Amino acid sequence: MSMRAVETWLTDMDGVLVHEDVPIPGAKDFLDALKESGLQFMVLTNNSIFTPRDLRARLLRGGIDVPEEAIWTSALATAQFLHEQRPGGTAYVVGEAGLTTALHDIGYVMTDRDPDYVVLGETRTYSFEAITRAIRLIDAGARFIATNPDPSGPSQHGKLPATGSVAALISTATGRSPYFVGKPNPLMMRSALNKLNAHSETTVMIGDRMDTDIISGLEAGLRTILVTTGSTAPEQVETFPYRPTRVFDSVADVLELVRGTV
Repeated sequence: MSMRAVETWLTDMDGVLVHEDVPIPGAKDFLDALKESGLQFMVLTNNSIFTPRDLRARLLRGGIDVPEEAIWTSALATAQFLHEQRPGGTAYVVGEAGLTTALHDIGYVMTDRDPDYVVLGETRTYSFEAITRAIRLIDAGARFIATNPDPSGPSQHGKLPATGSVAALISTATGRSPYFVGKPNPLMMRSALNKLNAHSETTVMIGDRMDTDIISGLEAGLRTILVTTGSTAPEQVETFPYRPTRVFDSVADVLELVRGTV
């Protein structure tokens, strides 16, 4: 790739490294090459359900070994954002362990009594009671934060409503829009770079979605690679008003870039 040498690699998880729990061919070789090269890397995901430990175990089942500290979720990015905005605050959380653990770890108190924030994350068991409570707390003055705007997610049985869809429901009821921390907000990329003490000019982002991975990488000043093993098909690339730096069939084709042979 042109310009300055690549020192850091960021990569999306679902659609780039795995489909659900099934590894994408070449993903293990790609990560092994990164480890051998000594280059910094981090796996990013908008999924806020799981902790990095959970996600590491999920990847390990498919033979992909990623250290916990090399996994950055929208839940972790959200927790970091709130810690910087309002240290030691309070939140009413609609989400699962990935989000509640991240907020506990920064010293936040979970409460439904006059919280500073309502924080919405992804969960497979959205409760009408919890959503109603969130609406009433936002009406009472709580600030509305959501981990990511993804409207749906995959499952073995088909599409599931995700954080963006539930956020739209709450927004319609309250007239208040959330601040989304995860992709395509470039803040997610910036927080990952800061964690690695890396620079945008020497970092590449690999993703499978033009409307999240690629645009957030572009807006964060990174070079971007689209792989077509996930959401964005090759024929769709030209329909967007922006382009990735490179387009490859899969992460297996990125291997030679890591090894510096192309």
